[in-house]
Amino acid sequence: MCPHLPPLFFFNPTLLLPVWPVCFFPPTLSEMKEKNPWHTPVTIIISVIGVIAIVALVTVAVLQNRPLPKKYKYGIVLDAGSSHTALYIYEWPAEKDNNTGRVQQKHSCKVKGPGISSYASAPLKAGESLRECMQEAKQWVPEKRHHETPLYLGATAGMRLLNMENSAASEKVFGAVEETLQKSPFSFQGARILSGQEEGAFGWVTVNYLDDRLKQGLETTGALDLGGASTQISFVSDQFDGSESLNNSVTFRLYGNDYNLYTHSFLCYGKDQALRLTLAHQTQSGPESILDPCFNTGYTSTRNYSVLYDSPCVSDRKPQNAPQTFTQQGVGNFQECQEVVKKIFNFTHCKYTRCSFNGVFQPLLQGPFGAFSAYYFVMNFLNLTDTSISLDTVKAKLERYCATPWSQVTQQHPDTKVKYLAEYCFSGTYILTLLTNGYNFTSETYSDIKFIKKIKGSDAGWTLGYMLNLTNMIPAEAPDTPPLPHAGYVSIVTVMALLLFILFIISLRPLWPRCSKQPQII
Repeated sequence: MCPHLPPLFFFNPTLLLPVWPVCFFPPTLSEMKEKNPWHTPVTIIISVIGVIAIVALVTVAVLQNRPLPKKYKYGIVLDAGSSHTALYIYEWPAEKDNNTGRVQQKHSCKVKGPGISSYASAPLKAGESLRECMQEAKQWVPEKRHHETPLYLGATAGMRLLNMENSAASEKVFGAVEETLQKSPFSFQGARILSGQEEGAFGWVTVNYLDDRLKQGLETTGALDLGGASTQISFVSDQFDGSESLNNSVTFRLYGNDYNLYTHSFLCYGKDQALRLTLAHQTQSGPESILDPCFNTGYTSTRNYSVLYDSPCVSDRKPQNAPQTFTQQGVGNFQECQEVVKKIFNFTHCKYTRCSFNGVFQPLLQGPFGAFSAYYFVMNFLNLTDTSISLDTVKAKLERYCATPWSQVTQQHPDTKVKYLAEYCFSGTYILTLLTNGYNFTSETYSDIKFIKKIKGSDAGWTLGYMLNLTNMIPAEAPDTPPLPHAGYVSIVTVMALLLFILFIISLRPLWPRCSKQPQII
């Protein structure tokens, strides 16, 4: 009772009773602290566990879903051509795609000086010429990858000719080159001469690989490659199964698909050796001067017979009792030049159902073609890479160029080396003759040719196809994986989410409904 409060009287019809009011005393600070649910040990433990669970859940999610660093492998290919050598660095993901590495060009370096076959009389210089580009390669390939990066050197028609002419000199050149490359930090895999069929086939792989035609199973593109000493044609034909000419058949398996490829390489029909053939044809009688329709009017040059005929392509044709030199005078006539060029081909002999030239089997042309290397550089200089214009228009433009006086040509192109500038009339005429009379492209199918230098940042040529083929022999590394397997990650996240949910429900305990006893009035 509250002594300081008077009693209250409630009237009842039968009974009058006094009722004393109930006294409420405010709780003390200690009592309030004891009754606050957030200060109980259980609640504190629940809160700590909840915080730990949240931190753990966030940490696992971040680690599991962070971007994984990509691993790359590298490969280096040296293209030792007849006129120059070039170094190409390729990279691809360590995890291979359908057993074929996704290779792309990372860097290229053109070796200063001529091709290694030119160092037959001084083989040590062949090796020395490669050092500058090898120093560049060390900068472009990560140092930790140096020891496992394969290094290859492939020599083409220039070394094929040197090997035919002087095998001992060829071996010495290779010896000097190998000695230099073995001293590099890379994994040198050897230097060798590629066959003409390999050169053509790998060029075909390059063109189709860069266009993603191999991966997507699309119609393939033929490859036309023109170097200094040889030229290659490669394409897939529905009418070619290899039975008529086994030497022209190459089979590839890439991205799970099989390809039966027709390919042929014509040694001595690169643009430099083809020029020797035409000059040899014009100097069979050993004259002291010739009027050359394949050079611009006003062009004059003195050539040495011994130098002209020092190639295996023409050495057996050197005229007897010829003077030491002869004078070459340009007359710039496209039509006459084409007639001279046609004489280096043999279109009459063919023991097969059909041939290109020199008695070589060739099935009907099929599909689009990519023309690269010297095809591109010559036609690009002449502004004739646009094959949407008719073949007759191309011939007319080339005819006008050949008829341009030499003095005017040199004025229009002061920065171009005279050696290359002088040969563009011949080179353009030779290319058209090779394509139309040699490979049988017509006015209708000429537009199927696309002159290309690069595709998606990679140079067109045999080296990328070569590297792509070699990556099938390089073991793939295991890819970096998340810390937890997918099933384990899902299980942990689920358990933590349930735990947090239960802790949340428990934390609401003070708000749960309770049964309260009310005082009864008697």
